[in-house]
Amino acid sequence: MIELNKIYNEDCLEGMKKIPDGSVDCVVTSPPYDNLRKYGGMESFSFDKFKDIAQQIFRILAEGGVCVWIVGDATINGSETGTSFRQVLHFMECGFLLYDTMIYQKRNPIPQNHNRYEQCFEYMFVLSKGRPKTFNPIKVETLNKGKIMNWGGRKTKLDDNQCRRHRDSFLIKTKYSKIHTNIFCYTIGGGNTGHPAVFPLQLATDHILSWSNEGDTVLDPFMGSGTTAIACIKEKRNFIGFELNKEYYDKACKRIKMELAQPTLF
Repeated sequence: MIELNKIYNEDCLEGMKKIPDGSVDCVVTSPPYDNLRKYGGMESFSFDKFKDIAQQIFRILAEGGVCVWIVGDATINGSETGTSFRQVLHFMECGFLLYDTMIYQKRNPIPQNHNRYEQCFEYMFVLSKGRPKTFNPIKVETLNKGKIMNWGGRKTKLDDNQCRRHRDSFLIKTKYSKIHTNIFCYTIGGGNTGHPAVFPLQLATDHILSWSNEGDTVLDPFMGSGTTAIACIKEKRNFIGFELNKEYYDKACKRIKMELAQPTLF
């Protein structure tokens, strides 16, 4: 029996089989794609295994649930593999909607010695089981927040109804905030987690806040050093996680224990 707010040192495919249908609200994860790093000598993540995992994720997600799948591609023999695209197309074959193709941009990518532009991003595929039941958009300040702008001005050759919405006045006060774009930018590194491919805590937090509510259940099938669980604790979500590598599992458990020991204001 799978318990909430616990991670398990086992293969996620076997672990997810123990989770009831439709009982998870959100998945936030980054799989070990294309063997770009050695995860403690663990076996390779084959495409056939991925297909089984994708089907399990679809089964356990609630209607309207969202899976955020964070991946990139290796470059082999001068060509990117395209694994990320193969995976997202299979997710769609499983029944998912490709709700958004978001970009995780790295402010400080590691320079590579190659004859191409520096790789500074990964995909964040937002996959939904039906239309998302939750969207709490992250907002940013507008450039001209609070200013009175004149949206009248010079006429164009087009019919006026084609080039602007109907307004009672051309003097409009600019809103103070707007919804964030689908490109999220984060600084990588800087933490001592003992894991070779940690995504930023803020990245996990932003998606958990966007696609779930307090009290919801969030799954990370590839928990790694426990970042998704830490974000869930901070934002009052339940979590479930699986991590096959014992070393990373132990480190994740230690991080979670330390986070739970932190004093709270309420």
